[in-house]
Amino acid sequence: MSEIKNTVLADIKACMKSGDKARLGVLRLISSAVKQREVDERVDTDDAAMISILDKMAKQRRESIEQFTSAGRTDLADAEVVELEIIKAYLPEQLSEQEITALIDKAVADTGAASVRDMGKVMGILKPELQGKADMSAVSSLVKSKLG
Repeated sequence: MSEIKNTVLADIKACMKSGDKARLGVLRLISSAVKQREVDERVDTDDAAMISILDKMAKQRRESIEQFTSAGRTDLADAEVVELEIIKAYLPEQLSEQEITALIDKAVADTGAASVRDMGKVMGILKPELQGKADMSAVSSLVKSKLG
């Protein structure tokens, strides 16, 4: 069983005892997403799968924050920010822009990518290394500007 999953389950119990309903709700969402994946794929969730699930949930929150902010719904955006912070606590530490740029440069050199058409090769190398450690849409933009 995943170490991250065990931590989430232990934190759910702690939140139930302490009465932290806001945090408990987000942790239950995480637990539900994990159970859904385990049922759909009939597998036990490892840390890599947990990172993938959490990364997807974080991306959904970032997109919601952007949409709510542009619509002037700061109350809803604030709620999403709180959820995002709780989710990020279970993700690995985010890499700095310099570290990401160095990994992009290495991937471009390894693949011999010369144009935007080679972006798939570069992203194929970067995704396993950066999943959960960086915003992949931002990484994609950096790769595109590097190749284009």
